Amino acid sequence: MTLFSNRSSKHIHNRAALLLLVLAACLNPLVAKAIDFTEIAREARFANAAYQSEAAVRALAAQENYVLTLYHRVAEIQMTFYLATDDSSRSQVIAVRGTSNSENAMLDIAFRLMPDDKTGIRLHQGFAYAAGLIYEELRPLLKKNYRIRSTGHSLGGAVAQILAMYLDADGFEVGRIVTFGQPKVTNIPGANRFQHLEILRVVTPTDVVPLVPPFDPLDISNIDIYWHAGSEVILLEGARYAVLEGVDSMLRAANFTQRIPTEDNLNNHFMDLYIDLITAKLESPERVSYKNNLNLFNLFGNDQGG
Repeated sequence: MTLFSNRSSKHIHNRAALLLLVLAACLNPLVAKAIDFTEIAREARFANAAYQSEAAVRALAAQENYVLTLYHRVAEIQMTFYLATDDSSRSQVIAVRGTSNSENAMLDIAFRLMPDDKTGIRLHQGFAYAAGLIYEELRPLLKKNYRIRSTGHSLGGAVAQILAMYLDADGFEVGRIVTFGQPKVTNIPGANRFQHLEILRVVTPTDVVPLVPPFDPLDISNIDIYWHAGSEVILLEGARYAVLEGVDSMLRAANFTQRIPTEDNLNNHFMDLYIDLITAKLESPERVSYKNNLNLFNLFGNDQGG
């Protein structure tokens, strides 16, 4: 059993693979700067705090030299977010909580790509709906002359990335976006439209959530497959990590979509594990290569004998 469609013919397989090669050549993502795990650890603390009480968030904000500007739960989607401000560095940070109940779990499964007027791209219907509600409440508190970052884990990371797109569309200065275990939010043209943003998607090797919505090769005829924006930072054991972008990141995802998710995949999504793996890289991180075992032309099935 796989997550791929079984309807594809050999002709569609080859066309899709060729189109991916062309798209890969057209997409030229920003080369990731040196990975600063001190910065990633800070963003992980902000993202993790979104799961905590207002008092805990206020304490973390003070510890990081920020003041808690807003802590709020959107009743319609039962989703918590907060905004913290540091006037000394002229910066603000938005953090969004991940999936925690049946109401916002529904946002995860509303995965149809829909046109978005603000960004001019197609976005995941559920995530964009949540981002729109949150942005409406944040907008009066955001400062044009401040650098604004966004972060979050899981569903919160997806919403945080869309919020960064909204900020950019409205002319705000957007800082580096760091998310953890974030699912996909847009398609190839959408990712390309915002490739100027510095997006770091931090993942663990077998976390299944960053791999969804699943890849369907039939969608590629409309260039409407889900596609991640930015750079993917893979947290390996100990001090080791790897960085992937574009097609390389998609191929890593495709390798897992051919398997049935296990309890291990779910356990690798917990924020506690992310924090432990990041902490192990604070002193002497070691960047290593990440080998994908998939060939682009074999991605859509075995054409032998067809």
